Amino acid sequence: MATKNITTAEFEQTISGEGITLVDFWADWCGPCKQFAPIYERVSEANPDITFAKVDTEAEQQLAAELQITAIPTLMAFRDGILVFSQAGALPAKSLEQLVDGVKGLDMDDVRRQVAEHEASHQH
Repeated sequence: MATKNITTAEFEQTISGEGITLVDFWADWCGPCKQFAPIYERVSEANPDITFAKVDTEAEQQLAAELQITAIPTLMAFRDGILVFSQAGALPAKSLEQLVDGVKGLDMDDVRRQVAEHEASHQH
């Protein structure tokens, strides 16, 4: 599956499903974003079981603000609706492949437990 552009309205639905979703936040004027795009596209074609989404931060400024995107490109990875990775900066292909493998290899029961503990410790 190739990459797919998503809007603010589609974002929640796109990331909340089961499985893995990567989101690339980019803009047309951003040089590193343009260098990263073909890498992202190639890795998406090698991983048809993963959703590779793209968000144009110029068109979706409210979403970028809500997610506190301060530098682009920013890549986020969600698995089963949980944010498991977020980093600014274009990744080389090898790093992106390692990230995909890492997210695939996560123990989601462990991740959910950590999220629950984190949320419990922040309630007053």
